Amino acid sequence: MINYYEYETSPRKEEPIEPVRKRTKKKENTVHNKDDIRKKIRKAQVIEKRKNVKHIIEIGIVFVLLLTISYRYALINSRFSQKESLKASLAELQKQNAQLKVSIEQGMNINNIEQAAKEKLGMQKLDNNQKVYITLQKKDYVESSTDTENNEEDSWWQKLLKTLKGEQ
Repeated sequence: MINYYEYETSPRKEEPIEPVRKRTKKKENTVHNKDDIRKKIRKAQVIEKRKNVKHIIEIGIVFVLLLTISYRYALINSRFSQKESLKASLAELQKQNAQLKVSIEQGMNINNIEQAAKEKLGMQKLDNNQKVYITLQKKDYVESSTDTENNEEDSWWQKLLKTLKGEQ
């Protein structure tokens, strides 16, 4: 160390410029007895078990999510196959309906209807002796009501007076 003075009005001692080393305390990682060692080992085991349980729970959650997604896809697939089978049956019914319409149109021929009436129902055409003729007069008989003409000719106040007197 160099001790020297400055030449000024007040004498003071200047300290030398050297880096000051700070002392750092060493952390003591040493364990003094067996109980402390056991406690630390047990603590480490508990922490490790918690980590393992956490991983198992995460895996379980992922498994449940995947199971749910696959179940939904299975439901969607079954609904889709059900829809397709209903579409196929609808197409079949529409085809049968069209065939029945064609057969009805072919069967609506007057000759076919007449033949079916004769064979199945036993119907026959009319003979002249089964026909009955009626002669009607050509003049129409219509009677007009005089009451309705009378009511139409009355004015509204005359109708009111008749109603009040009790004539109607």
